[in-house]
Amino acid sequence: MTANFSQELLMQCLPGSNASCVMQQFSVWTSFALYLLFISIMLATILGNSFVIVSVCHFKQLHSPTNVLILSLALVDLLVGVTVMLFSATRTIHGCWFYGDTFCDIHTSSELFLTTLSIFHLICIAVDRHEAICNPLHYSGRITMSVAVMMVCVSWALAAVYAYGVIYSKANMAGLEISNYFCLGACFVYFNPLWGMLSSAFCFFFPCTVMVCIYTKIFIVAEQHVRKIGDKNKCSNDRGRGGLIKHSESKAAKTLSIVLGVFIFCWMPFFMQYIIDPLTGFHIDPFFYEALYWLSYLNSACNPIIYALFYPSFKLCFHCIITLKIFSPNSSTMNVSVK
Repeated sequence: MTANFSQELLMQCLPGSNASCVMQQFSVWTSFALYLLFISIMLATILGNSFVIVSVCHFKQLHSPTNVLILSLALVDLLVGVTVMLFSATRTIHGCWFYGDTFCDIHTSSELFLTTLSIFHLICIAVDRHEAICNPLHYSGRITMSVAVMMVCVSWALAAVYAYGVIYSKANMAGLEISNYFCLGACFVYFNPLWGMLSSAFCFFFPCTVMVCIYTKIFIVAEQHVRKIGDKNKCSNDRGRGGLIKHSESKAAKTLSIVLGVFIFCWMPFFMQYIIDPLTGFHIDPFFYEALYWLSYLNSACNPIIYALFYPSFKLCFHCIITLKIFSPNSSTMNVSVK
């Protein structure tokens, strides 16, 4: 009887508490496999986004307003890999939070901050591509380096005010009785029905709708440009170069829309549970909840892979970094553009 009671206490996140969460009981090999999976995602996120940051900072040909936004987005994804994933991995595998309530608030607010910040960046990138393709004659005057930096700063500030304001004000938990819904010793972001809908609308559904509309218009205009170019095969060389530029812009828009599509795929289930979970009495299985978290984290590892596969300039930069050509003299002025 005493042995069974002791074993039960050991299985609790907070031994001695009747409201404690129960610790996950995986086999050694299952735990090893999960750690290996999570560490692989973490390393892919850190290395991939580090490549993007180094590429944009080092190669002068990538110094453009669009790439300033991509650089900042890569920094956001890098922070997810460095500051969020490791602690979430131990929470997923053990089913407990071992780092205290204060750090739990820091961790959950950082997750919400980085998520909100990611989608703000995607909005800025969508606006940038819209101006480049739909208003090419005015693009260089409207979207300058200083404007791109300002967009980045505003995005970071708004996301920080929202995320840290909501979590530390406890507005998301208003009206929820912790003891009635949640066990102790875990660390998740919970929203009451009102804030679940508001957060999902503000951070995900409304911005995604706006971006889908923007990219739809971009594709329509880009296809019109490509069609017109195809009808002028006997144009002068100058116009031919203009056609290549338009085609390049169209390809860049398609690449960035893939980034948006992957973001929606990775994050939509997570934000759907923000709405469904409060309305159903918070009965979603904790392990399924963790799976939604890691699906969303996977987005931070996917973006650099998308750049490498679909963005020829980044592919060349990544090759220079991997082969250490980046350390050769005058490597910063290397030709990394693809014609």
